[in-house]
Amino acid sequence: MIPAAFEYHRPADLASALSILNTHGDEARVVAGGHSLIPMMKLRMTEIGHLVDLQDIASLRGIEVTSDSVVIGAMTTQHELITSDALATALPIIREAALLIADPQVRYMGTLGGNVANGDPGNDMPGLMQCLDARFTVEGADGPREIKARAYYESAYFTAREEEEILTKVTIPLPAAGHGFAYEKQKRKVGDYATAACGVIVSGDGASVAMTNLADTPIWSEQAGTALAAGDVDGAVAAALAAIDPQEDMRGPIAFKRHVAGVVIRRAMERALTRAKG
Repeated sequence: MIPAAFEYHRPADLASALSILNTHGDEARVVAGGHSLIPMMKLRMTEIGHLVDLQDIASLRGIEVTSDSVVIGAMTTQHELITSDALATALPIIREAALLIADPQVRYMGTLGGNVANGDPGNDMPGLMQCLDARFTVEGADGPREIKARAYYESAYFTAREEEEILTKVTIPLPAAGHGFAYEKQKRKVGDYATAACGVIVSGDGASVAMTNLADTPIWSEQAGTALAAGDVDGAVAAALAAIDPQEDMRGPIAFKRHVAGVVIRRAMERALTRAKG
């Protein structure tokens, strides 16, 4: 199918984009890489009167690594995340996860902001951002505000971002030096969403565990992280499995998803622990 008629906008700066959203209200939506929104428009699952393309807003791009954090512009592509040597040195788990997203064609256009902003439970970066305790900066008519990734996702496709706000950047605190990490993902074929995925960080400061596509939001399990930090892998896996709520769909029944989740979670934990030990 083809989308219903809409007006296309391509502003050159953030102020212009926000002005368009403020003018047209819930008739307007922003688009980054387009891999989530455009298919929904083509299937007539959503109709939009005004489409605001963020591609020309240079201030929304870029990767900055400081002594204690990484700041990534929302329009930075998955390909740019993969090819940044500075990011790979500071946060190698991001490259590991980005390489498992879809395929190279998608990664050339797909953006970090587009992946995390709309609350799609199948996207990889929301769970990873929770694992990393990232903060999202959104900006609207009243100026910018920060939302913790662990508080951003409310249900499938519903988030703490207001409709007339734009996600502009992601700020990630750097884990302790020598940390262990892993992102494990099982999917049916190249390009598919995960049947189950898990991100893990282990350091002297503790451990963090988050899961993808195993509920209607990404799941960060504080209990799993506490158990893993204590060296109790079995307890950490059990806590992670207790936190998820998979639903039957084309990727399999609930029992199968729980089995796959258990395998993926344990692999991620064990690989992160191995890396932490050097």
